[in-house]
Amino acid sequence: MSETLMDTTRVEAFGQQMVDVLNHGTLALLLSIGHQVGLYNTLADLPPATSHEIAGAAGLHERYVREWLVAMTVARIVEYDADDRTYWLPREHAAFLTRAAGPDNLARTMQFIPLLAGVESSLVECFRRGGGVPYSEFVEFHRLMAEDSGAIFDAALIDTILPLVPGLPARLSEGIEVADVGCGSGHAINLIAAAYPRSRCVGYDFSAEGIAAGQAEATALGLSNAEFVVRDAADLGEHERFDLVTAFDAIHDQAHPVQVLAGIADSLRPGGVFLMVDIRASSNLEDNLDNPFATFLYGISTMHCMTVSLSLNGDALGTVWGEQKAHQMLTTAGFTTIHPTHLAPDPFNTYYIAHK
Repeated sequence: MSETLMDTTRVEAFGQQMVDVLNHGTLALLLSIGHQVGLYNTLADLPPATSHEIAGAAGLHERYVREWLVAMTVARIVEYDADDRTYWLPREHAAFLTRAAGPDNLARTMQFIPLLAGVESSLVECFRRGGGVPYSEFVEFHRLMAEDSGAIFDAALIDTILPLVPGLPARLSEGIEVADVGCGSGHAINLIAAAYPRSRCVGYDFSAEGIAAGQAEATALGLSNAEFVVRDAADLGEHERFDLVTAFDAIHDQAHPVQVLAGIADSLRPGGVFLMVDIRASSNLEDNLDNPFATFLYGISTMHCMTVSLSLNGDALGTVWGEQKAHQMLTTAGFTTIHPTHLAPDPFNTYYIAHK
């Protein structure tokens, strides 16, 4: 029997790909750390500086900062002058790494990598025994989601996202009933309540921690038209109460999304609208091969969204349910007109405007 010869060029290319994965995986963790301790903001505000100067400006321990800086240098994130032993962050890099970058700050998104790594051992057991990893094991989840989605909400919710629905800002100004399903820490509903004081806004989430955070923010802002309720979205239990229901990256996480969508449809008054924001992708794997975020999205589905649903004996819809499946499920729930659209500031999501 003749041996099958391997393509040595392909072997070498794949070997290099694996080396890149090892380096980039490590880099993702270091980027997350740099974001959390404020080093990118510090670097962006400084001229070329030594590790001692950078650590002093950031209020951090120099030895840790120095080792982090050399890793950033070999990764071509930070630049280095060997004669002066100074480091600096190019403006072109700062555009994707500092808090001032807003929705473009990918260093913030890197925090999801250590979040997922924290449940790796539990997930390995799920592969062997079935079941899922519960929300309770993702200890930083609410903080990260609040920070990540908050950047989009602060930049675009009032001026860009809500106006996607024709006439909606005027109706909100006059005063309507609004609900956010799967509201997390409640920042979106508080922004709407603050911008439109005549509208009455309620956020629903099954996490008591998230609801408490939303209520605390509403209290701090002095909002009398925002309230928060701990409730499973699959048992919304409202009939023709709301004029607007929103769901921001929440439906694919539900244990029973079909029930959730049906409940949302039932909760809308005649003429009401459902604004659903969820992952921008196709329902067909072959269509996602060129999606620049595809590996991350399928990975976060495996390690969070899908497994959390399975921990609740759910349907395991997954992060990348896709636009075709979303349209089908919205139609099944009773929505007759569904208009998907996209926004430049948010490459991760599709925005669906749905009416009964």
